[in-house]
Amino acid sequence: MPLTQKKTKHPYIISLKTHCGGSPVIAGTKFPVRSVVFYILKQGMTPEELVKEFLHLTLPQVYDALSYYYENRGKIDKELFMQESDLRQK
Repeated sequence: MPLTQKKTKHPYIISLKTHCGGSPVIAGTKFPVRSVVFYILKQGMTPEELVKEFLHLTLPQVYDALSYYYENRGKIDKELFMQESDLRQK
């Protein structure tokens, strides 16, 4: 019997057209998942450092954002690439 991958629930992540153009954000904030990925995986911050820098975030939210990223890596990497491209053009 083939294995089917079960979709993980991410209670701290939402996507609303009114927040960051529909990009996934941490619920109750306008903080995009791509920003969590940028600070932690690209800049080398730890999750603990991130929540000290952005006091409105919690560790469970940050870890859920990372989990969401790993399940949706292609989509989030594309968003990061587009954002970095926009910054280079300015």
